[in-house]
Parts: sequence; C-alpha cells; structure tokens
Amino acid sequence: MSAAAHSFPPRFRPMREEDLDAVMEIEVRAYEHPWTRAILKDCLRVGYNCWLYEREGGILAYGVMSVAVGEAHMLNLTVRPESQGQGLGRKILKHFLGLALRHGADMVLLEVRPSNTPALALYGRMGFNEIGVRKGYYPGPNGREDALVLALNL
Repeated sequence: MSAAAHSFPPRFRPMREEDLDAVMEIEVRAYEHPWTRAILKDCLRVGYNCWLYEREGGILAYGVMSVAVGEAHMLNLTVRPESQGQGLGRKILKHFLGLALRHGADMVLLEVRPSNTPALALYGRMGFNEIGVRKGYYPGPNGREDALVLALNL
C-alpha cells in the first residue's frame, strides 16, 4: 500500500479535553497573552462550540464560539503560526458561521485587537462591520489595548 492510502484528508471535528495539550502548544505560540488551559477546559465543560481543523492528526486551527438567544459570540479563532497565510482562518471562520446558523443565531459578534491587521482584514472580507470599542479590553505590552467590536448579520 502507498503512503497516500494511509493519509487522512483535512477535517473539522469537535475539540475534546484530550486535545488540550496540543491546543495549548499552539495557543502559547500564537499569542503574547494566550488563553489558559483552564479557560479552554471551562469552554468545553459549559458546552461552547469548540472545534478543530486537523490534517493527519495535527491540529492546524481551532476556535471557540458561544451561542445564546439568537446571537453567536466568536471567542477564539486561532491558526497554528506556521500555517497562517494559507486561508485556514477563512476556512474555520466559515465553519463557525455555519454552526451559528444551525444554532439559530442571526448575528455573530467578536472582539479583535486594532493591532491585529491580518484578523481585521479577514473579518472585513467576510462582511463583519465595526459596531463599537471596548476600552482597555486586552492586556498589552504597555498597559491595556482596546478591542474593536465587530458584528456580522447572518
């Protein structure tokens, strides 16, 4: 048999607690102020939409989204640093938008750092619009950084 017969196509699947070591390995490399394992574990425990995108057992991207009362809140969207710039952010965001629709949401909200220009470009291409600012929302290298609040009507 060839090696190709044993390879698995890329796929989305729900995140599980046993994935947290691999997810944390990505989280700490992707962010200056990463989420903690406890936060991710709580997201799983309370039933948030926690999904991964993997290829051959390796996690390339993941996200966390809550949905309640017709509104989805994208809480985390992360692509493995060495896999960035390949369209995976768009792919996983589209997956989460589909999940939001299936859960009855008619709007998706998220916060993003103004300094995160690649994320802002992605969200703009996907139709998100700025609806507000959360002052001092994120920890930053010189104090606190604001968050732009973006929304997309589904």
